[in-house]
Amino acid sequence: MDTIIQPGTAPFWVALLVVVGLGLVELISVVLGLSASGLLDDSFGHHGPDGHEAGLLGGWMSWLNAGGVPILVLAVILLSAFAVFGFAIQGLAAGILRPLPAVVAVPLALVPALPVTRWLSRGIARVIPRDETNALSQADFIGLVGIVTIGPLDQGNPGAVRVKDRHDNIHTLRAKAAPGHRIETGALVVIVDGSDGLFQAIPAPQELGAVDSKEG
Repeated sequence: MDTIIQPGTAPFWVALLVVVGLGLVELISVVLGLSASGLLDDSFGHHGPDGHEAGLLGGWMSWLNAGGVPILVLAVILLSAFAVFGFAIQGLAAGILRPLPAVVAVPLALVPALPVTRWLSRGIARVIPRDETNALSQADFIGLVGIVTIGPLDQGNPGAVRVKDRHDNIHTLRAKAAPGHRIETGALVVIVDGSDGLFQAIPAPQELGAVDSKEG
């Protein structure tokens, strides 16, 4: 193990392990019928409820092009670039004299990783365009019909509702039932309200359920 983990490279090995972990989380979520990246984008994104960037963090996320690729993809790019530059810096330093302390190597690796992440994410965004999805504000989801994927929905802890927007993109929204309602998993619902990444839903009218079953 000592021959693999060289001095000062532990943070970069951790970054690679996190990349593997994120991949496993996304794979498991897809198998379960959800999408971890979609859930993060729709519920914990850097945009506020009116579609504008939320503060300093939102500005940095926008600069990194979070709006062009899913947040999990952005994290994988950033961590991978950070690890690659970290190993390269430590390899160069070891060849000249000795590996740098981690507290020095980490910021040195992060400096080039940030612009590289921005450049790569923009290239990937052209391959998997998401402009229509990310142009949506929270208000655009009001009135959409979806299905409860994690429930039941009540006024307690949020569940999840999967909806399709006008561009046929699928979103997984954090949602509660509107006051006075309790909605079981698998039921059709209508999104009626929302703020700060959390939506309210009511049971869909029976005629909507009949139309949905015919289309299916």
